[in-house]
Amino acid sequence: MKESTKDQVKGKFRETKGKVKQAVGEAINKPNMAIEGQDEKIAGKIQKNVGKAEKKLDK
Repeated sequence: MKESTKDQVKGKFRETKGKVKQAVGEAINKPNMAIEGQDEKIAGKIQKNVGKAEKKLDK
């Protein structure tokens, strides 16, 4: 598997994990957990987009 594809997959997983963590943090009234989840979600989006950019540069 190419590195760009790995970045996309890892980014999507990290984004999903962040969404879940944020939702759980909000549901159990833990603002710090919700913020960590939001940060992780954003980092996942960035990683996913880096993978997409690398893939376009490889072409």
